[in-house]
Amino acid sequence: MIHIEGLTKYYHDFCAVDHISLDIRKGEIIGLLGPNGAGKTTTLRMLTGYFQPSSGTIRVKDFSVSENPLDVKKCIGYLPESAPLYHNMLVFDYLHYVAGIWGYIDDARLSRIRKLSDLCGLEDIMHKTIGELSKGLKQRVGIAHAMMSDPEILILDEPTSGLDPNQIVEIRKIIKEIGKEKTIILSTHILSEAEATCDRIIIINKGKIVADGSTETIRRSQDSGSTITVTLKNALFPEVEHAMKAVQGVRDIHKKPSESEDLLTVAIACSDDRDLREAVYTIIKNHPWIILEFHQESTSLENIFRNLTMEN
Repeated sequence: MIHIEGLTKYYHDFCAVDHISLDIRKGEIIGLLGPNGAGKTTTLRMLTGYFQPSSGTIRVKDFSVSENPLDVKKCIGYLPESAPLYHNMLVFDYLHYVAGIWGYIDDARLSRIRKLSDLCGLEDIMHKTIGELSKGLKQRVGIAHAMMSDPEILILDEPTSGLDPNQIVEIRKIIKEIGKEKTIILSTHILSEAEATCDRIIIINKGKIVADGSTETIRRSQDSGSTITVTLKNALFPEVEHAMKAVQGVRDIHKKPSESEDLLTVAIACSDDRDLREAVYTIIKNHPWIILEFHQESTSLENIFRNLTMEN
Protein backbone atom coordinates (compact mmCIF):
# COMPACT_ATOMS: atom_id res chain seq x y z
CA MET A 1 0.00 0.00 0.00
CA ILE A 2 2.90 2.36 0.79
CA HIS A 3 6.31 2.01 -0.85
CA ILE A 4 9.22 4.13 0.36
CA GLU A 5 12.60 3.90 -1.32
CA GLY A 6 15.80 5.78 -0.54
CA LEU A 7 13.96 8.50 1.38
CA THR A 8 16.37 11.23 2.46
CA LYS A 9 15.94 14.68 3.99
CA TYR A 10 18.64 17.28 4.62
CA TYR A 11 18.30 20.49 6.59
CA HIS A 12 21.27 22.37 5.15
CA ASP A 13 24.19 20.07 6.08
CA PHE A 14 22.25 18.00 8.63
CA CYS A 15 20.83 14.67 7.45
CA ALA A 16 17.57 14.12 9.37
CA VAL A 17 16.43 11.08 7.37
CA ASP A 18 19.06 8.90 5.74
CA HIS A 19 18.03 6.66 2.81
CA ILE A 20 15.04 4.94 4.42
CA SER A 21 13.38 2.16 2.42
CA LEU A 22 10.34 0.15 3.53
CA ASP A 23 6.97 -1.22 2.46
CA ILE A 24 3.78 -0.91 4.52
CA ARG A 25 0.97 -3.35 3.84
CA LYS A 26 -2.73 -2.60 3.94
CA GLY A 27 -4.27 -3.08 7.39
CA GLU A 28 -1.04 -2.89 9.41
CA ILE A 29 -0.65 -0.83 12.56
CA ILE A 30 2.92 0.44 12.37
CA GLY A 31 4.82 1.91 15.30
CA LEU A 32 7.69 4.23 14.37
CA LEU A 33 9.99 4.36 17.40
CA GLY A 34 13.06 6.41 18.07
CA PRO A 35 14.63 8.89 20.49
CA ASN A 36 14.00 12.60 20.11
CA GLY A 37 15.65 13.88 16.94
CA ALA A 38 15.77 10.45 15.31
CA GLY A 39 13.80 11.58 12.24
CA LYS A 40 10.32 10.24 13.05
CA THR A 41 8.34 13.44 12.56
CA THR A 42 10.31 14.41 9.45
CA THR A 43 9.55 11.00 7.93
CA LEU A 44 5.82 11.36 8.66
CA ARG A 45 5.72 14.87 7.24
CA MET A 46 7.34 13.70 4.02
CA LEU A 47 4.90 10.80 3.84
CA THR A 48 1.95 13.18 4.14
CA GLY A 49 3.37 15.61 1.58
CA TYR A 50 4.06 18.44 4.04
CA PHE A 51 7.82 18.19 3.44
CA GLN A 52 9.53 17.52 0.14
CA PRO A 53 12.32 14.92 0.41
CA SER A 54 15.85 15.80 -0.64
CA SER A 55 15.89 12.52 -2.55
CA GLY A 56 14.04 9.23 -2.72
CA THR A 57 10.48 8.27 -3.60
CA ILE A 58 7.21 7.68 -1.76
CA ARG A 59 4.26 5.95 -3.41
CA VAL A 60 0.88 5.64 -1.71
CA LYS A 61 -1.24 3.10 -3.59
CA ASP A 62 -0.58 4.08 -7.24
CA PHE A 63 0.26 7.71 -6.52
CA SER A 64 3.59 9.47 -6.11
CA VAL A 65 3.70 11.94 -3.24
CA SER A 66 5.80 14.36 -5.31
CA GLU A 67 3.82 14.03 -8.56
CA ASN A 68 0.28 13.47 -7.22
CA PRO A 69 0.21 15.20 -3.81
CA LEU A 70 -3.55 15.89 -3.77
CA ASP A 71 -4.41 12.28 -4.64
CA VAL A 72 -2.13 11.09 -1.82
CA LYS A 73 -3.62 13.51 0.71
CA LYS A 74 -7.11 12.22 -0.11
CA CYS A 75 -5.94 8.78 1.08
CA ILE A 76 -4.41 10.04 4.33
CA GLY A 77 -5.71 11.40 7.62
CA TYR A 78 -2.99 13.13 9.65
CA LEU A 79 -2.86 14.19 13.29
CA PRO A 80 0.35 16.07 14.22
CA GLU A 81 1.66 15.99 17.78
CA SER A 82 -0.16 19.23 18.64
CA ALA A 83 -3.70 18.84 17.34
CA PRO A 84 -4.57 21.91 15.18
CA LEU A 85 -7.92 22.74 16.78
CA TYR A 86 -9.91 25.97 17.07
CA HIS A 87 -10.11 26.29 20.85
CA ASN A 88 -12.90 28.85 20.87
CA MET A 89 -15.35 26.55 19.03
CA LEU A 90 -17.73 23.97 20.45
CA VAL A 91 -16.75 20.38 19.64
CA PHE A 92 -19.91 19.88 17.56
CA ASP A 93 -19.46 23.16 15.67
CA TYR A 94 -15.84 22.32 14.95
CA LEU A 95 -16.61 18.85 13.57
CA HIS A 96 -19.56 20.30 11.63
CA TYR A 97 -17.16 22.82 10.09
CA VAL A 98 -14.56 20.15 9.21
CA ALA A 99 -17.25 17.91 7.70
CA GLY A 100 -18.34 20.79 5.48
CA ILE A 101 -14.77 21.28 4.25
CA TRP A 102 -14.77 17.64 3.15
CA GLY A 103 -18.01 18.09 1.24
CA TYR A 104 -20.50 16.46 3.60
CA ILE A 105 -23.92 18.13 3.55
CA ASP A 106 -27.26 17.73 5.32
CA ASP A 107 -27.95 14.22 6.66
CA ALA A 108 -24.62 12.85 5.45
CA ARG A 109 -22.78 15.49 7.48
CA LEU A 110 -24.70 14.70 10.67
CA SER A 111 -24.33 10.95 10.10
CA ARG A 112 -20.54 11.25 9.73
CA ILE A 113 -20.25 13.40 12.86
CA ARG A 114 -22.39 10.93 14.80
CA LYS A 115 -20.25 7.98 13.69
CA LEU A 116 -16.98 9.68 14.65
CA SER A 117 -18.47 10.88 17.93
CA ASP A 118 -19.30 7.28 18.80
CA LEU A 119 -15.89 5.99 17.64
CA CYS A 120 -13.90 8.58 19.59
CA GLY A 121 -16.16 8.80 22.65
CA LEU A 122 -17.21 12.42 22.16
CA GLU A 123 -20.94 12.14 22.92
CA ASP A 124 -20.70 13.81 26.33
CA ILE A 125 -18.52 16.74 25.23
CA MET A 126 -20.11 17.83 21.94
CA HIS A 127 -21.53 20.92 23.67
CA LYS A 128 -18.24 21.94 25.29
CA THR A 129 -15.69 24.47 24.07
CA ILE A 130 -12.53 22.77 22.82
CA GLY A 131 -10.33 25.08 24.90
CA GLU A 132 -11.79 23.75 28.16
CA LEU A 133 -11.06 20.10 27.34
CA SER A 134 -8.24 18.02 28.78
CA LYS A 135 -5.40 17.09 26.46
CA GLY A 136 -6.73 13.55 26.17
CA LEU A 137 -10.14 14.79 25.01
CA LYS A 138 -8.50 17.21 22.59
CA GLN A 139 -6.59 14.28 21.11
CA ARG A 140 -9.88 12.44 20.59
CA VAL A 141 -11.31 15.46 18.78
CA GLY A 142 -8.13 15.59 16.70
CA ILE A 143 -8.50 11.94 15.74
CA ALA A 144 -12.11 12.57 14.74
CA HIS A 145 -10.87 15.45 12.57
CA ALA A 146 -8.21 13.26 10.95
CA MET A 147 -10.81 10.55 10.29
CA MET A 148 -13.47 12.87 8.87
CA SER A 149 -12.67 12.10 5.22
CA ASP A 150 -12.77 8.35 5.97
CA PRO A 151 -9.14 7.93 4.82
CA GLU A 152 -7.58 4.56 4.09
CA ILE A 153 -4.43 5.55 6.01
CA LEU A 154 -4.24 7.29 9.39
CA ILE A 155 -0.96 8.88 10.49
CA LEU A 156 -0.55 9.90 14.14
CA ASP A 157 2.51 11.76 15.44
CA GLU A 158 3.04 11.01 19.16
CA PRO A 159 -0.71 10.51 19.83
CA THR A 160 -0.25 9.71 23.54
CA SER A 161 2.43 12.29 24.38
CA GLY A 162 1.65 14.10 27.62
CA LEU A 163 -1.41 12.00 28.48
CA ASP A 164 -2.06 10.33 31.82
CA PRO A 165 -2.31 6.51 32.03
CA ASN A 166 -6.11 6.45 31.76
CA GLN A 167 -6.09 8.72 28.73
CA ILE A 168 -3.40 6.59 27.10
CA VAL A 169 -5.57 3.47 27.49
CA GLU A 170 -8.53 5.30 25.93
CA ILE A 171 -6.52 6.50 22.92
CA ARG A 172 -5.05 3.01 22.53
CA LYS A 173 -8.56 1.52 22.34
CA ILE A 174 -9.57 4.03 19.67
CA ILE A 175 -6.45 3.30 17.61
CA LYS A 176 -6.99 -0.46 17.77
CA GLU A 177 -10.66 -0.03 16.78
CA ILE A 178 -9.71 2.13 13.79
CA GLY A 179 -6.97 -0.38 12.92
CA LYS A 180 -9.58 -3.04 12.21
CA GLU A 181 -10.39 -1.22 8.97
CA LYS A 182 -7.51 1.20 8.32
CA THR A 183 -3.76 1.24 7.90
CA ILE A 184 -2.24 3.19 10.80
CA ILE A 185 1.24 4.64 11.20
CA LEU A 186 2.06 6.20 14.55
CA SER A 187 5.24 7.57 16.00
CA THR A 188 6.07 7.21 19.67
CA HIS A 189 8.93 6.91 22.11
CA ILE A 190 6.76 5.02 24.61
CA LEU A 191 7.81 1.40 24.13
CA SER A 192 4.91 -0.11 26.05
CA GLU A 193 2.49 1.68 23.74
CA ALA A 194 4.15 0.27 20.65
CA GLU A 195 4.05 -3.25 22.08
CA ALA A 196 0.42 -2.97 23.14
CA THR A 197 -0.90 -1.28 20.01
CA CYS A 198 1.22 -2.11 16.97
CA ASP A 199 1.50 -5.15 14.71
CA ARG A 200 4.93 -4.08 13.53
CA ILE A 201 7.62 -1.87 15.00
CA ILE A 202 10.19 0.16 13.08
CA ILE A 203 13.01 1.58 15.21
CA ILE A 204 14.78 4.58 13.72
CA ASN A 205 17.97 6.20 15.00
CA LYS A 206 19.91 9.10 13.50
CA GLY A 207 17.70 8.97 10.42
CA LYS A 208 18.29 5.27 9.72
CA ILE A 209 16.13 2.19 10.27
CA VAL A 210 17.91 -0.02 12.79
CA ALA A 211 15.16 -2.64 13.35
CA ASP A 212 11.92 -3.62 11.61
CA GLY A 213 9.41 -6.34 12.49
CA SER A 214 7.15 -7.65 15.22
CA THR A 215 8.39 -7.51 18.81
CA GLU A 216 9.36 -11.18 18.72
CA THR A 217 11.07 -10.81 15.33
CA ILE A 218 13.16 -7.92 16.63
CA ARG A 219 14.09 -9.87 19.75
CA ARG A 220 15.23 -12.85 17.65
CA SER A 221 17.13 -10.65 15.19
CA GLN A 222 19.05 -9.06 18.05
CA ASP A 223 19.92 -12.49 19.46
CA SER A 224 18.60 -11.18 22.74
CA GLY A 225 17.84 -14.55 24.33
CA SER A 226 16.47 -14.42 27.87
CA THR A 227 17.50 -13.58 31.42
CA ILE A 228 17.21 -15.83 34.48
CA THR A 229 17.02 -13.94 37.77
CA VAL A 230 17.97 -15.86 40.91
CA THR A 231 18.04 -14.78 44.55
CA LEU A 232 20.17 -17.00 46.81
CA LYS A 233 21.04 -17.29 50.48
CA ASN A 234 24.43 -18.50 51.73
CA ALA A 235 26.04 -17.65 48.37
CA LEU A 236 28.96 -15.45 47.33
CA PHE A 237 28.99 -13.82 43.92
CA PRO A 238 32.46 -15.02 42.76
CA GLU A 239 31.45 -18.66 43.41
CA VAL A 240 28.09 -18.27 41.66
CA GLU A 241 29.64 -16.44 38.72
CA HIS A 242 32.29 -19.14 38.23
CA ALA A 243 29.74 -21.96 38.41
CA MET A 244 27.19 -20.34 36.07
CA LYS A 245 29.70 -19.37 33.40
CA ALA A 246 30.47 -23.08 33.00
CA VAL A 247 26.93 -23.55 31.57
CA GLN A 248 26.95 -23.52 27.79
CA GLY A 249 24.71 -20.69 26.55
CA VAL A 250 25.29 -18.34 29.50
CA ARG A 251 26.49 -15.07 28.01
CA ASP A 252 26.97 -13.00 31.13
CA ILE A 253 26.11 -12.79 34.82
CA HIS A 254 25.93 -9.73 37.05
CA LYS A 255 24.80 -8.76 40.53
CA LYS A 256 21.53 -6.96 41.18
CA PRO A 257 20.40 -5.08 44.28
CA SER A 258 19.13 -7.41 47.03
CA GLU A 259 16.74 -6.89 49.93
CA SER A 260 19.50 -7.48 52.48
CA GLU A 261 23.22 -8.06 52.70
CA ASP A 262 22.60 -11.75 53.48
CA LEU A 263 21.06 -12.33 50.05
CA LEU A 264 22.59 -12.45 46.60
CA THR A 265 20.52 -11.63 43.51
CA VAL A 266 22.05 -12.30 40.10
CA ALA A 267 20.85 -11.88 36.52
CA ILE A 268 22.05 -14.62 34.19
CA ALA A 269 21.95 -13.55 30.53
CA CYS A 270 21.37 -16.44 28.12
CA SER A 271 22.68 -16.04 24.60
CA ASP A 272 20.21 -18.17 22.64
CA ASP A 273 16.69 -19.58 22.68
CA ARG A 274 17.53 -22.68 24.73
CA ASP A 275 15.85 -23.00 28.11
CA LEU A 276 18.72 -23.07 30.62
CA ARG A 277 16.60 -23.17 33.77
CA GLU A 278 17.20 -26.89 34.38
CA ALA A 279 20.98 -26.53 34.02
CA VAL A 280 21.05 -23.50 36.31
CA TYR A 281 18.86 -25.24 38.90
CA THR A 282 21.08 -28.33 38.84
CA ILE A 283 24.15 -26.23 39.63
CA ILE A 284 22.38 -24.51 42.51
CA LYS A 285 21.16 -27.86 43.88
CA ASN A 286 24.74 -29.15 43.96
CA HIS A 287 25.87 -26.23 46.14
CA PRO A 288 24.90 -25.22 49.70
CA TRP A 289 22.83 -22.31 48.35
CA ILE A 290 19.18 -21.75 49.23
CA ILE A 291 16.88 -20.52 46.42
CA LEU A 292 14.52 -17.72 47.40
CA GLU A 293 13.65 -16.49 43.90
CA PHE A 294 13.97 -18.05 40.43
CA HIS A 295 12.33 -16.75 37.24
CA GLN A 296 13.06 -16.30 33.54
CA GLU A 297 11.99 -13.51 31.20
CA SER A 298 12.68 -12.48 27.63
CA THR A 299 14.95 -9.50 27.13
CA SER A 300 12.69 -6.46 27.13
CA LEU A 301 12.07 -4.31 24.09
CA GLU A 302 13.27 -1.42 26.23
CA ASN A 303 16.76 -2.93 26.53
CA ILE A 304 16.86 -3.69 22.81
CA PHE A 305 15.75 -0.14 22.03
CA ARG A 306 18.45 1.25 24.31
CA ASN A 307 21.13 -0.89 22.69
CA LEU A 308 20.06 0.11 19.18
CA THR A 309 19.78 3.84 19.85
CA MET A 310 22.46 4.54 22.45
CA GLU A 311 25.25 6.94 21.55
CA ASN A 312 28.39 5.20 20.39
